[in-house]
Amino acid sequence: MKILVTGAAGFIGAATSQRLLERGDTVVGLDNLNNYYAVALKNDRLQPLRKHPAFRFVQHDLADRAAIAQLFTAEQFDKVIHLGAQAGVRYSIENPHAYVDSNLVGFVNILEGCRQHSIQHLVYASSSSVYGGNTKMPFSEHDRVDHPVSLYAATKKSNELMAHTYSHLYRLPTTALRFFTVYGPWGRPDMAPFLFAGAILRGEPIKVFNHGQMQRDFTYIDDIVEGVIRAMDRNATVNTTYDPFSADPATSHAPYRVFNIGNNNPVPLLDFIGALENAIGRPAEKIFLPMQDGDVPATYADTQLLDDWVGFAPATPIQEGIHRFVAWYRDYYQL
Repeated sequence: MKILVTGAAGFIGAATSQRLLERGDTVVGLDNLNNYYAVALKNDRLQPLRKHPAFRFVQHDLADRAAIAQLFTAEQFDKVIHLGAQAGVRYSIENPHAYVDSNLVGFVNILEGCRQHSIQHLVYASSSSVYGGNTKMPFSEHDRVDHPVSLYAATKKSNELMAHTYSHLYRLPTTALRFFTVYGPWGRPDMAPFLFAGAILRGEPIKVFNHGQMQRDFTYIDDIVEGVIRAMDRNATVNTTYDPFSADPATSHAPYRVFNIGNNNPVPLLDFIGALENAIGRPAEKIFLPMQDGDVPATYADTQLLDDWVGFAPATPIQEGIHRFVAWYRDYYQL
């Protein structure tokens, strides 16, 4: 197939593109290479992709309506994996307009491209952050998510609503994947694993928020990519037993699906730090701080729906994933 991967220079986008190329697909990778974090890291992720004859990179901004429309017209994709977005919970508090431009305007441009060119299936990145103020664990796709606690989360919930509209009006199959704290080699520098590893290796203190009373459903990158591609391969379909009088947010009378994609095993933050300390071979100096605005104390993915749909089950234990990540980090930064 010919597949558009947006956010192709990003952590998940680059890894997904690589796996698609390895199995024989043609990939057009789109990214705007913005400076939210080091552009050099993004270019380094792209390097092995650029060497592949079935990969082509285009640099456009998702909010550029004309450029996105022209890309869809020129390329005639079979399917779209939309991973491009302005990421980060805390950054959304400081720079709200960046999220509106990329995550809302950009997403409708992708939807329009899919509609006008009869794309077979749109798979797009949602986020565990949509669960916001929910306290029932594990987080289930069957639960309502009406109380986001950051603008980033609100844009991701908005994406799900927008996608449903296009699935309903134009019968465009759409699948949302709610990612849960992805980590691993080539990860994002603004995420805790990256920040912690760098600080420990340099002998600097790490900031531990909510006084360490946090849990995250850390999910290794290889497991995430496997789930993304399996979800793409099975188009979203109508739920033939959908009951509008007892509406299930995970499915619809339209070809629309929502899935959690996580490790289904929340890890206390201090245990995660302990795994990093073990892999690095030195203790971390910890500064305990209160909870940050927009953050939540715990995430925990119920992944039964995705398992039932495509047979996805994460396979990488946290200790193994951390060792692989630390080995990559040491090598990449020569520490």
